[in-house]
Formats: sequence, C-alpha cells, structure tokens
Amino acid sequence: MKPYRIPLLAKNYIEYDMIQKHTELPSFPDARVHLLYIFLNRGGRTPLHHEELYALVTYLVQMGLDTHETIDTVQGNQAEGQMRCRQLKVLAGDYFSSGFYQLLSDQGQIEVIRLISQAICDVNIQKMNLYSKMSSSMLSAEQYLRLKVQLNMQLFLSFTPMLEKSVQDLWQQLLQEFSLCDTIVQELNVNKGPQRLTPGYPFISDEELTDKLHHTMSRIQSILQVNNGEVRFRTVVQLLEPFQSYLDVSKTVVREG
Repeated sequence: MKPYRIPLLAKNYIEYDMIQKHTELPSFPDARVHLLYIFLNRGGRTPLHHEELYALVTYLVQMGLDTHETIDTVQGNQAEGQMRCRQLKVLAGDYFSSGFYQLLSDQGQIEVIRLISQAICDVNIQKMNLYSKMSSSMLSAEQYLRLKVQLNMQLFLSFTPMLEKSVQDLWQQLLQEFSLCDTIVQELNVNKGPQRLTPGYPFISDEELTDKLHHTMSRIQSILQVNNGEVRFRTVVQLLEPFQSYLDVSKTVVREG
C-alpha cells in the first residue's frame, strides 16, 4: 500500500492566501478519511486502483461540509471583516464541496460522483432534521451526539458497496466508532467557543466527553482484537494515536489546573 498522503495532497486544493488571510478553516479530523483509505486499499473491490483519488475527494467534500458548519448565522449588522469572513467561508465551502466533480470526472468516475452527490443530499437532510429538533429543544444530549455521529459518517458510508462483503461489517463498526471519536473532539472544541452559549446546543461536560472518548477508543481496540484474523487492517490501531494524545493533553491540563 502506498504511504498515506491525503492531507498533503489536499493542501493543493484548500490552501489559498485570501482564505488564510481573512478567515480560519476548521481543523479536519483525519481518522475517517485514513480509515476509508485503508479499507479501500486492503478490502476494496474496485479494479482501477483509485483508492487515493476516492479518499482525496472525500476529504475535500467533508472539509466543505465542515466549513459551512462554521459560518456565523447571527443576524444584524456586522463589521466589514466579519462579513468578509462569512462570505469567504460560504465560497470556500462551496469550492471544496464541488471540487470532487472535476477530479472524478477527469477520471471518468461518473458512478462515484452520483454516490457522493447522493450522500451530500442525505447529509443536508439530516442537518435540517437536527437543526429543527434543536430549535424546538426536542433533543437530549445523548440524542444530539448520536445524530452528530450519523452526520459525520454518512458521506463515508457511500463507499460501503465498493468493499468486499466480508469486510463491510467490520468497516461499518469501525466507521461508527471513529466517527464518534471525531464528534467528541469536535464537541470538546465547541465547548471552548461561543457556540455552546447558543440556545439549542445540548451541553455535554468536558469530563463526560473525555470519558466517552476513552471508552470509544477501548471499544475500537476490542473490535480489532476480535477481528485479529483480518491482518490487512491491523494498521487501523495507529489511527487512535491522535485521540490518545488529546486525552494525554487533557489530563495534563486537569493536573496543572
């Protein structure tokens, strides 16, 4: 398998002076894309060896979706800098999300375009459902977290038919758990910002989120141990390292606090 280099390749499509000067893009939790890349390489049934291409366009689409999530929706007059930041996030999110069309069409991957386009539609429908429930205060913290996880894994689920049937269950199990890890880290970051003060955001404490992250990582290790006969996917355990580092930093902050 070729070395994993999707974040490096993605820089050619997301790093622009205008964006970096006037706004800030969301940090991208890479575990889901890396997991997809591993499974397409080791358990895929696509004859054209486009694993890197598929992972790259997925990275760009998810970055576009995540960028749109950071757009300030506060009504009223805004300073010029705030307006420019909002406009650039809208344009950047659209650009990232649409870039996959050209990359895939250049390779004649029309069916994959269809799959990803449908996945984007599904994500947007799920977002509308989530925001509707949030605005009417119909969500518990656990329900909120569960719906966010579903949003974070929806795009990646579209690649399930491209995998061998024998590994599809393992793929979906691990995708669920890694999506939960990514969602927990996102929520921990949200707790540090003003979004958590917005009505409708169910509050989950940092301590509870950190405990959930620890237990989720343990479940991933258990899944891999149960499936240790699938030697093709042993490298998946390495994807836990950023989350372990996050936990280590959190423990250090608590001790020093």
